[in-house]
Amino acid sequence: MNKRIYLDYNATTPLDPAVRDVFIQALDLYANASSMHEDGRIVARKIHAAREELSGLIHAEPSEIIFTSGGSESNNMVFSTMLSDALVKTNSLRERFADRKLILVSAIEHPCVMESAKKLEKEGFNVQFLPVDGDGIVDMHRYRELLSGASGSDLMQKPLFVSIMMANNEIGTVQNIATLCGYAHEAGALFHTDAVQAVGKIPVDVRSLGVDYLTVSGHKLYAPKGVGALYVRKGAPIESFIRGGHQENGLRAGTYNAPAIIAFGEACRIAREYGDANAVHTRSLRNRLRDGLISRIPNIRVNGHPDFVLPNTLDVSFPGAEGEAILLMLDLLGVAVSTGSACASGSLEPSHVLIATGVGPELAHGSIRFSLGKWTTAEEIDYVLDEFPAVIKKLRGFSTVSS
Repeated sequence: MNKRIYLDYNATTPLDPAVRDVFIQALDLYANASSMHEDGRIVARKIHAAREELSGLIHAEPSEIIFTSGGSESNNMVFSTMLSDALVKTNSLRERFADRKLILVSAIEHPCVMESAKKLEKEGFNVQFLPVDGDGIVDMHRYRELLSGASGSDLMQKPLFVSIMMANNEIGTVQNIATLCGYAHEAGALFHTDAVQAVGKIPVDVRSLGVDYLTVSGHKLYAPKGVGALYVRKGAPIESFIRGGHQENGLRAGTYNAPAIIAFGEACRIAREYGDANAVHTRSLRNRLRDGLISRIPNIRVNGHPDFVLPNTLDVSFPGAEGEAILLMLDLLGVAVSTGSACASGSLEPSHVLIATGVGPELAHGSIRFSLGKWTTAEEIDYVLDEFPAVIKKLRGFSTVSS
């Protein structure tokens, strides 16, 4: 093919043309949304409209949405709240949370969550990383055991906070967040889910899930980079991460990034209208790619849950071939893929997600993530299926010679 084929939508999505148009138009709205004059009020109304679009997409109230710079900031904001006075500002919160020090985080979280959890550990919290099974599903028995304090009776074992991602960015496994959240609340803990990879790809309803906090990122659903949001359930404690002005009810200071927020709202509107159709489209092509790889390349392993998985995500390990080499050879063929999370691509360590699922270092190093989008075509998938088997055969041949 003459054009490049982009199969790395989980790393970031291109701007939807309609979103780009809205973004460009919004660049002319130069007034500060916090200003009281009409120019400022026009911008403020458009930001409110974007807030309503996002809240409608995830079935929240507009007042429960805090705009941020993206997923990493939103996640850090929630974790920093666990260190703040927000948990003891009222008698009811103080009674509920004062003696709680146990933090539960799944072993396959995004690096920004993992590092935030380690920060809490340094501050004296008892952080436990929840194991997952071979498909990436959280070990429910261990989870309930830790929540119940069965592994210890001291105050350090009272759960304060749980963070489990809705859908994994590498293998696409989707967790049963409603059930996990229900158990956390029964134990008196707060619950957060990083839904960056889920929103726009699968239905997300914060009311049905029952979560206290939920993270969204614009550039994962065809909006600009540098904009995201945090859902905070009404009544859930939250502390300002960026202090200063009154923006976002005093919870996120800084002049509004109005063009990006307005464009984000348009992306949410499109996701509400076309999300189901896009899921059907990507699932069909993902299955076409998966079945084609299995039939054409011997001895491969498909990672992630076979059923509870994002419709656009396929992670495959190729024994005898190294992931970076595969990526570079596909790049020469005009195909863009990933060896895992883009945020961890600078590391030579094998994927912590695959290691957590029990995949050994060799298979983890030889894994490729294909993530499809609404503009992926059957022709592109067929091109990959035609060209890719020779890549693996060649690399395995090098491996045999070198050994």
